[in-house]
Amino acid sequence: MVTLTIKNVPPEIYERIKVRAKNNHRSINGEVISILEKALSIPPIDVQTTLERTKKLREMTAHYVITADEIEKMIDEGRE
Repeated sequence: MVTLTIKNVPPEIYERIKVRAKNNHRSINGEVISILEKALSIPPIDVQTTLERTKKLREMTAHYVITADEIEKMIDEGRE
């Protein structure tokens, strides 16, 4: 195992980790490892693919025009 030292952790972050650790019945070290595992398990975003999908979506929806009045009406209907 490798030892990792983290310096200058703001007190509010440390307190949040401490609370999470207690709620999850883990040590602070175990909680930090769990947080890192979750963060690193997210696959990286393929920027080029995302841009291509976004362009296609914009092309498909370019003819949709919604006015501010229509948005306001939809919001009001949603509140009823």
